[in-house]
Amino acid sequence: MADNVIDGIHGCLEEENYVRPEDPQILKRLEWFQDQKLALMMHWGIYSQIGIVESWAMSDGDSDWSRHDVDWDVDSQSFKRQYRDLYRSFNPIRFEPDKWAEAAANGGFKYLIFTTKHHDGFCMWDTKLTDYKITNRSCPFSINKRADIVSNVFEAFRRRGLGIAAYFSKADWNVPSYWAEGQFKGEFTSRGPSYLPAEQPELWEKFVNFTHSQVMELVTGYGRLDILWFDAGWVHRGNGQDIRIEELMEKARKVQPWLLSADRTCGGICENYVTPEQSVPGKPLNVPWESCVSMGNGFAYSYDDNFKSTKRLIRLLIDIVSKGGNLALNVAPQPDGRLPWPALRRMAEMGAWLKQYGEAIYGTRVCAPYTSGDFAFTQKVAKGKVYAFYLGDGGFTPELTIPYSEKPVVSVKNMTTGGNLPFKAKGGGVTVTLDSSTPTSMESYGGEFIAEVFELAVEAAK
Repeated sequence: MADNVIDGIHGCLEEENYVRPEDPQILKRLEWFQDQKLALMMHWGIYSQIGIVESWAMSDGDSDWSRHDVDWDVDSQSFKRQYRDLYRSFNPIRFEPDKWAEAAANGGFKYLIFTTKHHDGFCMWDTKLTDYKITNRSCPFSINKRADIVSNVFEAFRRRGLGIAAYFSKADWNVPSYWAEGQFKGEFTSRGPSYLPAEQPELWEKFVNFTHSQVMELVTGYGRLDILWFDAGWVHRGNGQDIRIEELMEKARKVQPWLLSADRTCGGICENYVTPEQSVPGKPLNVPWESCVSMGNGFAYSYDDNFKSTKRLIRLLIDIVSKGGNLALNVAPQPDGRLPWPALRRMAEMGAWLKQYGEAIYGTRVCAPYTSGDFAFTQKVAKGKVYAFYLGDGGFTPELTIPYSEKPVVSVKNMTTGGNLPFKAKGGGVTVTLDSSTPTSMESYGGEFIAEVFELAVEAAK
């Protein structure tokens, strides 16, 4: 996956297919979701050991891009067997989930999205439905006191007050009811099942029951969850792969009625919010949304990763929040269980910035004109507050015009100093006077300017 985040895409296909929930409790939880703004996403599994893209090398249909950096001189079938056996050497003995949770909380993250199972089918919890799991006795980590990774991660993050989203792949490339032997595709594997569900309904029903049972294990045995985050968007009714997700969510909500569902890219009543990947919409969306973006090159751990700068990450967050979305920022743990030190440094620097300016991020909603020139905007309507982010890379002039004219402005505060600034309405905006002796955030983070943030108190609507 490329390092560059695609910007300027105009809307999302998922937005067009969005169905607004009718359940008042789910609508209330969507308001909670839209308040959070920043999630820590974590892709971690057996693939981390060799530093390749998560799961995808198992699919012959995706081998052209997923195996290009693997120099294993074996045929495809041998490759897949060797990949499956990676669990026999997975032993992250430096896994300390409390340190992860501490770094996340101090970094300003508000909820976690953790991979309980990716497409390869390897389970990071002690499922009773397959032996392809972290607690299998053939996996050296199975004797560790923290062997049930999902349980330990969820508990550590809950103790820090963060919400929990359980990532779950609807596809499973290990269970024999999905990639079944002796089917029309032969030994060739692709992201879909090895057979047509309509032609073998009993086999498909076996897979559906397996999927429902695994999800219900997480819902009933792993504490309070806030979100079920379903990946593998090709598994859906319109594609001939109906796992009856509406029925599954109905069962899950009988246990945890507040659960949000992110059935990503599928539309319908189980996609409570949409999830553009490695991209940011070019304009505000009219639905709840969350951009999944990697801090490094891709979502899985890479030995030669390039991490985005703190400036870029915070400006990415500002861009997303000003358009009404959340940022799900992916940090991939190392094979030994630690977080990479460049990621920890950026998380700490983001946390320091959010500690000072988080009032303009958390709990906000979109505010016209959204983005204009070097400015981005958010607001808290009930508090009569508008927040203006100045993102220009040049120095300040004695006067700076904030292009906001939606409501009359009562006062303007510099959020760096906490002091009010002289201002006047001028030319379709608000011009503030900046004293050259007044400290600004220009020298933050080693002299790299991130943003100057202004709080505008506005008159309440009459």
